[in-house]
Amino acid sequence: MTYLMVLGGLVLLFIGGEALVRGSVSVARKLNISELVIGLTLVGFGTSVPELVTSLRAIDQNAVGIAVGNVVGSNIANVLLVLGVAAMIRPILTNPRALARDGLIMLAVTALLCALIWFDLFSRPVGIALLGALLVYLTYSFVADQRRDNEAAVMHVAEGETVDARYGLFLGLVIAAAGLVGVVFGARLLVDGGVVIARDFGISETIIGLTIVAVGTSLPELVTSVVAAYRGKSDVALGNIIGSNIFNVLGILGITAVVHPFSVRGDISAEAMSQGHHASIISFEDIGALILSVFLLMLFAMTGKRIARWEGAVLLLAYALYFGLLFDLVPVPGILPYA
Repeated sequence: MTYLMVLGGLVLLFIGGEALVRGSVSVARKLNISELVIGLTLVGFGTSVPELVTSLRAIDQNAVGIAVGNVVGSNIANVLLVLGVAAMIRPILTNPRALARDGLIMLAVTALLCALIWFDLFSRPVGIALLGALLVYLTYSFVADQRRDNEAAVMHVAEGETVDARYGLFLGLVIAAAGLVGVVFGARLLVDGGVVIARDFGISETIIGLTIVAVGTSLPELVTSVVAAYRGKSDVALGNIIGSNIFNVLGILGITAVVHPFSVRGDISAEAMSQGHHASIISFEDIGALILSVFLLMLFAMTGKRIARWEGAVLLLAYALYFGLLFDLVPVPGILPYA
């Protein structure tokens, strides 16, 4: 029954996330909102709604490991899994100038996330600051993208045009509302089922958040990126992943910390702490995988003006290695196993 809950949650998150994005985009078009705004907000960040609702549900259930693991794991999965699969389907052509601004912001946001985890700074004032930073980023991006010679603007417009959704105002609202309901119930099933599985198998909730939950909430990004790559709009796939990773940190963790401040040091045992281990539910290997994923993304995207199939294979191999480390299939001396 528990596995059916998790499976049902994944299905609802996927279908609900897709419906929410498509319905919202359709409504935006009926209201004559530009494709630039649609691509910059609704598409890039709309695919992160499953992560947001799931993290809020997890915090409400005091499952901090799932909430934070979901964000960290989703950012890792977006690059190593989603981008890897998209590149394997079709090599991804990149425009370094178009990706430079958002790519550098993603690097800064990733460094910020590592610092927040290390110093355990998930208070309400920090959450407000993260949301403020997100608002500044959106405002700056919108103003900068008004320039016609801005490659980033062209990419964001293409992101909006990728979503084929023209249902009319009323039907768009119904689809968006139904999608939101699906995401909410999907998150409930996924989190509740994930907690039960963690307890039954004696593994930490963090691992569930980093794996099952993270992959499940990254399904909208996977579909969007694969479709974009298949249609030859590969820069859109890459832009969507970068935008999603930025929103995951600034938006999801920001909102979560504002609603319910939390600590990432709550699940480490006193015995582990007495032995001098890093007192965080997010381990060194998780932070290392996050940094590695961003490094590989920027390296592959900025060199050669394409992410080749072999580079996609490298990303997928790195993700498989990370999974092996999570479940102790690849022994690494000196790294604390999850409690």
